[in-house]
Amino acid sequence: MQITLEQVSKRYRYEWIFKGIDYQLVAGGRYAVTGPNGSGKSTLMKVLSGHLSPTKGKVSFVAEGKKLAADDVYRQVSYAAPYIELIEEFTLVEALDFHQKFKPLLPGLGSADVIDLLAFPKAKDKQVRHFSSGMKQRLKLALATCSASSLLLLDEPTTNLDAQGVDWYLALTERFIGDRTVVVASNVAVDYGFCSDMIEIRAYK
Repeated sequence: MQITLEQVSKRYRYEWIFKGIDYQLVAGGRYAVTGPNGSGKSTLMKVLSGHLSPTKGKVSFVAEGKKLAADDVYRQVSYAAPYIELIEEFTLVEALDFHQKFKPLLPGLGSADVIDLLAFPKAKDKQVRHFSSGMKQRLKLALATCSASSLLLLDEPTTNLDAQGVDWYLALTERFIGDRTVVVASNVAVDYGFCSDMIEIRAYK
């Protein structure tokens, strides 16, 4: 997916979170949104996902050579973030089945493959609410990264992951990103080490 930002600005009440972003994310590019906590990284991610409209400026989305209507952008987006909650009453199997009703997995992948990938097969019939914080984060990342989409958004992807979990995340992204457009928001360098372009949010204050 290609995303073009034209003088994009976002304000909450009287505070400008960022102003005047002119930027084009090319299809297949890998981008890191950096800046300290509270600087507006997550707000920009929500704008890039189409879930949040800018206060000023324009955001346009193009996938496979066709401009997308704002209401259709979500179909092309996979998104993992600490503030996106899982349905905790579901078991792991139910969570995977429910997810696929709205967003299919990548070609060749099924629920069993994702369970193997998560590396906690004994938890397949356990409710998500009984998962550790690290297990929940792995599930969020797997659902996003293994879904068929043209835009992958990862906000603070290694939150709640230990060193082994970080290695798992890096292997996951290396294996499944493919030729998608990827945006990682983080102030932790390991999270976005595979990204080639940087968007420093403080430059737009």
